[in-house]
Parts: sequence; C-alpha cells; structure tokens
Amino acid sequence: MRYARKIDTNQTEIVNTFRQLGASVAITSAVGKGFPDLVVGYAGRTLLVEIKSTRTAKHTPDQLAFQSTWKGNYFTVRTREDAIALINTIIGRV
Repeated sequence: MRYARKIDTNQTEIVNTFRQLGASVAITSAVGKGFPDLVVGYAGRTLLVEIKSTRTAKHTPDQLAFQSTWKGNYFTVRTREDAIALINTIIGRV
C-alpha cells in the first residue's frame, strides 16, 4: 500500500512568497521518486525547488539521486527568506 506523501509544513508560505514576488509556481510534491516539490518560473527561467521544513531536514535517497543526475537548475528552500534570496539571485540583486 502506498501512502500520501507528506507535505512540508512551510510549503504554503514558500509558494505564496514565490507568487507574491511574481513567479509562477506548479506544485509537484505528489510526483514522488525524488522529483522536487515545486517547479518555479521566473524571468524566463525554470527552477526545480525542493522544500525542507527545517534547517536539519535531510534529502531522501531518491531526492539525492534525482539531484545528482539533473542537469538543470535545482535549489533547496527552507524558509520564506530563502525563497526571496533565490529570486533576488535570479534577477541579480545579490
């Protein structure tokens, strides 16, 4: 039997932050098999974003395997501030 994937407690806040900053967000947390929680579009770029609910939360083996073979943009975001910093990096404000 398969169980529903646990959604990170901070997912709603992070999704809302990205959207308030003008990004488009597709929630992909149900895909599984290591695929990141979000696909974020901003300034013509597509970002794969894994959400972790705490600073000490670790990536699963599936997530690490996916990340090691992915040849595009992949980021881990843990807080609202991380989401803001990521967007600022994309637009060159950092």
